[in-house]
Order: sequence, then structure tokens, then C-alpha cells
Amino acid sequence: MKNTIKKILLVILVLFTTINYAQTEGDTDWASWNTVGVDYKLNNKLSFGFAGQLRFKENISVVDEYFTELSGAYKLFKGFKIGAGLRYISENDNTGNVQGYDNYFRFNIDASYKHQIKNFKLGYRLRYQNKNEIGVSYAEGDFVNQNLRFKTSIEYDINNWKLDPKFSAEIFNRFQEGKDNGFNKYRLTLGTDYNLKDFGKIGAFYRIEKELNVDLPDTKNIVGLKYIYRFKNK
Repeated sequence: MKNTIKKILLVILVLFTTINYAQTEGDTDWASWNTVGVDYKLNNKLSFGFAGQLRFKENISVVDEYFTELSGAYKLFKGFKIGAGLRYISENDNTGNVQGYDNYFRFNIDASYKHQIKNFKLGYRLRYQNKNEIGVSYAEGDFVNQNLRFKTSIEYDINNWKLDPKFSAEIFNRFQEGKDNGFNKYRLTLGTDYNLKDFGKIGAFYRIEKELNVDLPDTKNIVGLKYIYRFKNK
């Protein structure tokens, strides 16, 4: 089993290293995404979440955006859930003649499935995402940004170890008026969580996000921290 773990970590390391060496054509930036939230489990089937996130860009020197999000999930049967989320976003537009914060509303609908094979936890998620700028009409050039996203993840449960490694890959398929549509970016994420028992859970991750199907693809290197407090209905 130890040899299996070493092989998995080696494959992930080679994958990230290869992508980093390939970041020579477009712009490369370092970003930071930081989250604080609360999860509430009403019963064995229904749960809710509320979170806020602050993101930085331009080598973690400038605020990129911040948002609040309300989400919910319902378990249909073992391992399978449907969910939805609402997000109010303020984005920092610091380029061009007109600068400032633009406000957006976003909602998503999810279907996810998780299962376990020995010490491996596998997950799959299909998400429909719809994002629209607030206060700008269609006639003024506000076209709804829609994406279909597919994410797959793997986590390895190490015995007597609280920092189990997690890896995920996600691809985005955009369909928006006025844009070149199709697969437009992907994300690769390596991270871990630490359970604080009665005080919630903290996590950290490193993520690569890269554009697809463009001549000069931009790449983001993202480091993130999160704290989620979880409680159940008694």
C-alpha cells in the first residue's frame, strides 16, 4: 500500500511540474483564495452552507473579488446528492478607462456522487453555472455567462494520519453570447484538510487554472486557505 501511495503522489507531482514548465506562452499570475464559512446539517438528507471568500490577484498584491454564498444539498440516496448555490460577487475591475467594483449574481445547480474503494474516496460532480452582471442590461452588452463544469476527485485515507491528501481535476465548458464557446479552462488542485473536532475544519490547497483553446493561454497559480465550522441539528 505504501508503494501505491508513493506512485500516486509521484504522478501528481510530475503532472504539476509538467504544467508549470509549460507556462511559457501566456501570462502567469499568482493568486490567493481565502474562505470562512459555516455548514449546518439539518438531518441525514438535508444540509446548508454559508460562506464568504476573499480573492487576491497580481501576485497576491491586489484584491480580485469577494463574495458571499448560500448553498444547500439534498441526499437522494447513499453517495448521491443534488445541490444549488447562490452567490453575490463584487469584482475589482482595475484595467481600462473605467475602473471600480462590478457586482454580479451567480447561481449553480449540482449533481454529485461519492463512493469509497478501500482507502480511496472518489467523487464526481456535474455543475451548471449561470453568472450575470447586476445593473447592466442586455442592450448594454451584458450577456449571461454560462458554464457546464465536470469535476472528479480522489482522496486517500491514511491510517493514523489527519492530513489526508486530496487531488481534483475540473474542466469548464462555456456557452455565452459574444464569446468563443466550448472548453475554455481547467483546474487541477492538490490539498488537504485538518479536522478540529468541535471547532470545525481548516484546509489548504494549491491550484493551477489554465485557459484552453486560445493562442496565448493565461495561467493562474492559486494558493488557498479555508475554515469551515460545522454543526448538526440536535
